[in-house]
Amino acid sequence: MGKLEGKIALITGGTSGIGLATARRFVDEGAYAFITGRRKPELEVAVKGIGKNVTGVSGDTSNMGDLDRLFAQIKQEKGHLDIVFANAGVARFAPLGSITEEFYDSIFDVNVKGVLFTAQKALPLLSDGAAIILTASTVASKGLPANSVYSASKAALRSFARTFTTDLKERRIRVNVVSPGATETPGLKELWASNKAAADARSKNIASTVPLGRLATPDDVAKAVLFLASEDAGFTTGAELFVDGGFAQI
Repeated sequence: MGKLEGKIALITGGTSGIGLATARRFVDEGAYAFITGRRKPELEVAVKGIGKNVTGVSGDTSNMGDLDRLFAQIKQEKGHLDIVFANAGVARFAPLGSITEEFYDSIFDVNVKGVLFTAQKALPLLSDGAAIILTASTVASKGLPANSVYSASKAALRSFARTFTTDLKERRIRVNVVSPGATETPGLKELWASNKAAADARSKNIASTVPLGRLATPDDVAKAVLFLASEDAGFTTGAELFVDGGFAQI
C-alpha cells in the first residue's frame, strides 16, 4: 500500500518541473491527482505522461473564476480533497530602480494572491486532518540581487504557513512550506535561454555555492513534498522544509 493510498490531491502548476514530479510521486503512492496549468497543450502532455489516476484542469490560479471552476470540478468528480500542493508560481527578476507596477503585479498576483485563494477556496472540500503544502524558495531567506519582489512573494508564503496553521488548527489541517534551492526545471532554463553558454556558466556558478555541489532535481523536491503530504509528517505543521543542498543553511 502506498503512502497516499486513496487520497485525493490537487497540484497547481503541475505540468512541468516540481509540480509534475510531485504529481507522479503522488500517483505512484496511491493518490488520485488533479493537476492545473495555464497552457492546455502542456497540460495534456503531462496527463498523458502520468498515465493514470489524474485529471488535468486548465486555468490560471490568479484568476478567481478559474479557481471556482477548478474546485467545482473536483467537487463534482471526487467530492473532497485530502492534499493541496499550492505550487503554481512565476519567477522574474529586476533590480530596485527598474521595478514597474506591472512587474510587481505579475509576480504577486500568481505567487501570493493565487496561493492564498487556492488555499481558501479549497477549504470547503478539505477533509479534517488534511495537508496543505506551499512552494516557497530559499530566496525568501537570502538577499540576492534583483530578487526583491520575487523573494518577498515567497517570504509571504512562509508567513502564510504560520498563520494558516493557527487558523486551521481546530480542523487539524497541517500547513507546511517546501523551500527549494535552484532546481533544474524548464522554468529555470527559460530564464537563461537567451544565451546557452552564459546559462551553462551560471548553472555551474550556482552549483559551486551549494554545499552538495549541484542544483536540485524536481524529484529531489517531490520527495520532500510527499513526506509533508503523508502521515510520515503527521506531527509536522507550520514548518519550512529546505531542499537546497545546504545553500541557505550556512
